[in-house]
Amino acid sequence: MTVRDLMTTPPQTCRQDSNTAAVTQLMWDHDCGFVPVVDDDGRVAGVVTDRDICVAASTRRLPPDRMAASEAMSADVHACLPDDPVRDALALMKKHQIHRVPVVDPYGRLQGVLSMNDIARAVGTKGAPTAAAVVATLAGICAPRRVKMAVAS
Repeated sequence: MTVRDLMTTPPQTCRQDSNTAAVTQLMWDHDCGFVPVVDDDGRVAGVVTDRDICVAASTRRLPPDRMAASEAMSADVHACLPDDPVRDALALMKKHQIHRVPVVDPYGRLQGVLSMNDIARAVGTKGAPTAAAVVATLAGICAPRRVKMAVAS
């Protein structure tokens, strides 16, 4: 089974200059917690999650209607291709402890979004990952992250 078989299309998107209040409304309206940030050519410039918006608003002490998506987004994007096997997407999610990945073409243009929800709903269908593979991925995603601390000398 490939990513194309399970990905959500069309994906909801925003621009870097979109205010995070509008992005939050988009998330509410479309029942999602993840929005890819795209440039004028449809290439992924970053991703913003509901958590990113909350943390950015709290730490920057700015209301969401005065904060751009670029101020909350992660530019370190981990993506997959539509023809990648779903098992490779699961490995990517586990390795980077992420629940969703943008699906891009070879030029980085957004094609869809693959989430753990998409994968979990497919369990039991022919060629889909097993429930055990989904649980193992979720366990890896949910594992405590190691915090790197710098010690002053």
